[in-house]
Amino acid sequence: MALQISLSSPSLRSTSSSWSLSQPVVMPDHLRCTGDQTFRVSRSVRKSFDRRRGIRSSLDMAGPVVGQVTEVSNDTFWPLVKAAEDKIVVLDMYTQWCGPCKVMAPKFQDLSQKYIDVVFMKLDCNQENKALAKELGIRVVPTFKILKDSKVVKEVTGAKFDDLVAAIETVRSS
Repeated sequence: MALQISLSSPSLRSTSSSWSLSQPVVMPDHLRCTGDQTFRVSRSVRKSFDRRRGIRSSLDMAGPVVGQVTEVSNDTFWPLVKAAEDKIVVLDMYTQWCGPCKVMAPKFQDLSQKYIDVVFMKLDCNQENKALAKELGIRVVPTFKILKDSKVVKEVTGAKFDDLVAAIETVRSS
């Protein structure tokens, strides 16, 4: 459900840069703005909008979402795994500089749309998430961990798409 907002009053302005909209744009928190009005958007709203153009941040939702990849961090991974309840969770552990990780990313996204009964997450194994990567025992990237009932039941290392699909199928059928 979207809320339609028509901005015409100068009193609605805040202190930030202005945007001019000529077509409907989906804004954070499902606000929709239409028309040819020019308005000002706070920096935090703009950052949230920018963040949502790609993969949604796990902080933007109450639980994991099927049919898409959810970016996770040290703080959000285990709560989202627990929120997945009895669903299978597939975690892509990657780094931004990894070539094979970049090759697997669109294929991983496609899998998230194919297996709508499975929750797909990705973890950037950078310094901020080093503790979780170490806890999960990552040694190479990409590494894919498949969890069931909050426990790792399968692992695929490297950019082995067919092995990843076979591992998902095996866990789904067990």
